[in-house]
Amino acid sequence: MRLVVMISALVLLASCGEPEVDPVEKARQDEADIAAVKAAEVPPPVPVTPETIGAPDVERYDLYGAGCNFAPKGSIGAVAFAQPGRGYMKIDGKLVTFAPDIGSGTLPLGAKGKYTAGAWSFMLDLSEEEGEEAGSEVINYPAQFILRNDRDQVVYESPGIAQCGS
Repeated sequence: MRLVVMISALVLLASCGEPEVDPVEKARQDEADIAAVKAAEVPPPVPVTPETIGAPDVERYDLYGAGCNFAPKGSIGAVAFAQPGRGYMKIDGKLVTFAPDIGSGTLPLGAKGKYTAGAWSFMLDLSEEEGEEAGSEVINYPAQFILRNDRDQVVYESPGIAQCGS
């Protein structure tokens, strides 16, 4: 009889320490835990160094036309072309074609402020009030350029000059 009473007491004590768990709350907490683990798995962005789009590239790919070209501060070579119908960058030795984001702001000569490609998007922001003539039908504007990867992480950013002309 004593053994039965002791076992019953132990069972009661063991069950007293565990609060009743609401299945809905448990499911919500499990989802939050899974989301936290997934968020921690996002790898850091891999920096990209855009390459200069040179005269041979312009000729080979017929990149002539009106728009704005971006050159980073301290460089005279353009690393991005923003034209009304397309944008271009040279990444890892390959010319990448971008589509204009029609919902983004309009820059001089019909260029857009944002362009997207499969794994990339770039934004060109320039100060139209501070433009200076640099030649016949060409104006240089102080500008900021940002390249993002497909996870919307910044992989390249630089101030520089946007040269807009035809």
